[in-house]
Amino acid sequence: MQDTPEDIRERALATRVIQRLAGPAEAIAGIQEIVLEEIRGLGLAEAAADAERVAMAARQLLALIGSAAQGGVVPSDRQRLRHDLRTPINAIIGYSELVAEDFEAALPEALLGDIRSVVGECALLLAQIDRVLGPDAEAGSLAGSALDGLVAASVARSLAAGSGVPQGEAGRVLVIDDTAENLDLMRRQLGRHGHEVTTAGSASEGLVVLARAEIDVILVDVLMPDMNGIELLARIKQNPRWRHIPIIVVSGLKDMRAVTRCIAAGAEDYLQRPVDPVLLHARVGSCLEKHRWHQRELRYLAEIEYERDRADAMLHAVLPAPVIARLRAGETQIADRVPATTIVFADIVGFTPWTARLDPGELLQRLTEIFLAFDDLAAQHGVEKIKTIGDAYMAASGVPLPAEDHAERALGFARAIVGDIARRTAGEMTIRVGLHSGPVIAGLIGRSRFVYDVWGETVNLASRIEAAGTPGRIHLSEATRALLRDAGGFEARTSELRGVGAVRTFLAD
Repeated sequence: MQDTPEDIRERALATRVIQRLAGPAEAIAGIQEIVLEEIRGLGLAEAAADAERVAMAARQLLALIGSAAQGGVVPSDRQRLRHDLRTPINAIIGYSELVAEDFEAALPEALLGDIRSVVGECALLLAQIDRVLGPDAEAGSLAGSALDGLVAASVARSLAAGSGVPQGEAGRVLVIDDTAENLDLMRRQLGRHGHEVTTAGSASEGLVVLARAEIDVILVDVLMPDMNGIELLARIKQNPRWRHIPIIVVSGLKDMRAVTRCIAAGAEDYLQRPVDPVLLHARVGSCLEKHRWHQRELRYLAEIEYERDRADAMLHAVLPAPVIARLRAGETQIADRVPATTIVFADIVGFTPWTARLDPGELLQRLTEIFLAFDDLAAQHGVEKIKTIGDAYMAASGVPLPAEDHAERALGFARAIVGDIARRTAGEMTIRVGLHSGPVIAGLIGRSRFVYDVWGETVNLASRIEAAGTPGRIHLSEATRALLRDAGGFEARTSELRGVGAVRTFLAD
């Protein structure tokens, strides 16, 4: 027969009152277990025997309170219950005091403090028992305080409101058990709620199912012949593909060590047979919801990773990799003095007539093809592209990372782009290249549109050397020529540079 709201309220109220006694009793039992374990560790046999008596009395006390909470307490029984509760408490106090007095010299001060805590908790519990169950207690004291009544009524309302079992989407459930009757029962119970149930009669068979099917929740028994449930749980949690699948252990084994071991190994819950179908449905539903939230999290993380990769690709298109790394590390202002670098300026000769006769789209396509080829060549020679200015291309060797052979790299890059544009345009276009070496300031400028650039007299002089150069050839400053190991193949000349005057320069092919 279904409980009425009044039945639920009365049980909740009795439980609420008994909880006042259960709290101190649980504290006494918990502390005493610690005391007993430490005394055993010290090797004091007589003290351990008395401590064991205290622990047994504490367990008896908890059992009495548990029975009272389960069956409820009526006023006519309170004197008997008070007497029954005081008996183990008196034993706890008596034996604890004996241990503290007889072995005071052998016990650490911290352990003696725990024993005194047990005695003190017992004194508080006795006072609580007398207040609720003593001869001077009012007849209505078992009804508890007004707050107890409100709490009990709240619980009754919540329980009466519905089953509380989540009615979410069904899932794919794998049941692993070596008993055919258990498999059939689980399959039928879970199937009634729309779950797609797959069964496996052994741990090895369950692993095969996991390898070929998508599973949302796993139910596993502990006692199986080929591999026990605890070992299977460890195998599943070690596999990166399966470790996030929720696992519920369902077993008739009532050993608390098995329960704790399974939970520690990653099980969501440990249900003892016979399992209430409503509880089973609730736990499976909860695990399904958790699994789906994890899957959503993985999808969100994958989307974030994809967008980050896209952002990285865009950043790498405009910024050097070392600069990106410094931005990620938290630097907000990137500016470096580079003592030795070689600046490369390249200007396409004959490009202006193309602008008059080519369609804008075709013109842009041709220029894009040329500069993309220059980008590839820059990467091959270890040169950093700085920017394009119209039909001019600017690069730097030795930034942002220093390079002892920056001049050699710059010359190799210059020769590569001269040859590439000659082949690409069949002689219709040529390129004029200028190189100069020296110190620069390199840094990141801008906020909404980052630009990595270089500044200084070295940059200005490289631009003037390029302008004074010869189409199809490479024009080098004396500073760059001095850094090159190859002494031959250079044609010395005197060049008139705007704003500088006559300087000694070199031409190379």
